[in-house]
Amino acid sequence: MSDIMHGIDVLVSEVGPRDGLQSISSIMPTAAKKDWITALAQAGIREIEVGSFVPPKLLPQLADTAEIVQFARTIPHLQVAALVPNARGAENAIAAGAHKITLPLSASETHSLKNLRKTHEQVFEEVAAIVALIKALPADKRPHFEGSLSTAFGCTLEGMVPEAKVVKLGERLMALGCDEVGLADTTGYANPAQVRSMIKSIWAALGKHALTGIHIHNTRGLGLANALAALDMGLTTLDSSLGGLGGCPFAPGASGNIVTEDLVFMLDSMGLKTGIDLAKLLKVRDIVTAAVPDPMYGFTPDAGVPKGYVQGGHGWGLPERKLAAE
Repeated sequence: MSDIMHGIDVLVSEVGPRDGLQSISSIMPTAAKKDWITALAQAGIREIEVGSFVPPKLLPQLADTAEIVQFARTIPHLQVAALVPNARGAENAIAAGAHKITLPLSASETHSLKNLRKTHEQVFEEVAAIVALIKALPADKRPHFEGSLSTAFGCTLEGMVPEAKVVKLGERLMALGCDEVGLADTTGYANPAQVRSMIKSIWAALGKHALTGIHIHNTRGLGLANALAALDMGLTTLDSSLGGLGGCPFAPGASGNIVTEDLVFMLDSMGLKTGIDLAKLLKVRDIVTAAVPDPMYGFTPDAGVPKGYVQGGHGWGLPERKLAAE
């Protein structure tokens, strides 16, 4: 992960090809997915979650994930990530060549039963099996393994999720052998104060090395506010989706992710380095809109950048900014 962060302050991890496509009924042609991922990489995106290794009958939109992973692996300097629901999915992801695999553990057990059809204990069994699978590989062939703490800030099915419960689940994931945990506002319930408190509690229990990123949804318009709260705490990886595509099929009412284009503009205007060319990024939308009819969102694509704005400066009228962790 340190190699990916070289020369940048914030890693923008694009999840549109997975989270975005799993939430719409349209099936994007494989060739269009490859064009999308290629264009994202050419715009400077360094990490892309390109798909999910779930049974095609459940998510036909992602049936070609193995082929997409294999293709993405041919793109230089790109970290290829994939979601896996279980050890079988992890085995397939490793065979395809994913650099990073993420297994979602819903803090809400009700959501876990809907999403993975497994209790917490059953998910832990899958985590242990994945860790064993990874440890059996040569050191240079082992993917980075993240246990994502989904519905960490609340659940559309259960309601409030206690912070202490999320921390305990994170402790168990790390004890089983995950390389790190991730925070996911699957349902778009989080607020900035809650984000700060959760990060502080997880760091206190697990150490800062165990949590570096967050997955945020923009269901109630707090996505960028929550992203800024996470940055101010010192997180360095933010998930986002081109055009705000995304949502969880098993969390009713949970709409899309934060818009990658808006996030990149915000970070760049603050003087934070992402390595992403905003002009090139905005053009990537044409590939997606030509392939799927679903609407895309974003204020920056609609309004454009301010008059006189120059990307890559030290901020829009501000001194160069540094993250809290520095």
